Amino acid sequence: MSTYRADPKDGVAWITGGSTGIGRSVARLLAQQGYTVAVTVRPNDPLDTLIAETKDMPGRVLSFPSDVTDEAGMAAAVAAIEAQAGPIVLAVLNAGAYMPVTGDNLCMKAFRQSFAVNVFGVLHGLGPVIDRMRNRGRGHIVFMGSISAYFGWPTTAAYGSTKAAVNIIAEALKFDLDKMNIRTQVMNPGFIDTPLTEKASFSMPAMMPVERAAERICKAIRSSGFEVTFPRRLTWGMKLLFLLPRPIREKALVASTRWKREPLVYLRRNRFD
Repeated sequence: MSTYRADPKDGVAWITGGSTGIGRSVARLLAQQGYTVAVTVRPNDPLDTLIAETKDMPGRVLSFPSDVTDEAGMAAAVAAIEAQAGPIVLAVLNAGAYMPVTGDNLCMKAFRQSFAVNVFGVLHGLGPVIDRMRNRGRGHIVFMGSISAYFGWPTTAAYGSTKAAVNIIAEALKFDLDKMNIRTQVMNPGFIDTPLTEKASFSMPAMMPVERAAERICKAIRSSGFEVTFPRRLTWGMKLLFLLPRPIREKALVASTRWKREPLVYLRRNRFD
């Protein structure tokens, strides 16, 4: 028997980090599909416009503010969602932060905040939602990764290492979650036009509009397997690049990102103290 796959008739879809970017677009599409979508954002990130945009859709969007770095707060948010909206059958652990780091800007705050949001923010939601899915005997969890998890890109020492950690967490837990009838997926997109990528100081090949990325993610939730990576013209090339000797890979990255001395000037003016 195949592992459970979420369906809107079974319960609630929960998304973390849904105020902007991929999370917001995915929330809108899931509401179109008929889900009740519980969106967790920081308390100072209102969802009024998203709720208004989706009020006439088959599903609905509900706001459950919490900070993903607050372990107790995330457990309370999960409990509140299930008490007020119903069982969580789909969890999209999307909240993320990108803080550029280079060798002359090796700021510990950037690493601490990146791991607090991108790794522990995932774990803080994962623990309570797995407990509830296991007790019900089914569930579906989506981790938001990145192609930066494959190998080091310029400025991604903090961000890429957190996304590599997310991939390993998803892969390792899949062995156990399969036994619990909890489907596990990890999304490793390329460059998506969101507020996060606006911070990047290098050229980003094959940039994808956020709406198309959200469509790809929602399609994958309905039908794809464990890892989903897109756009393929970029990400399959990255997988091939990973197999090549490091000197060749480094030259290819320098060429594709147009990485020269100028980005360092930009980053020195944008330090994270």
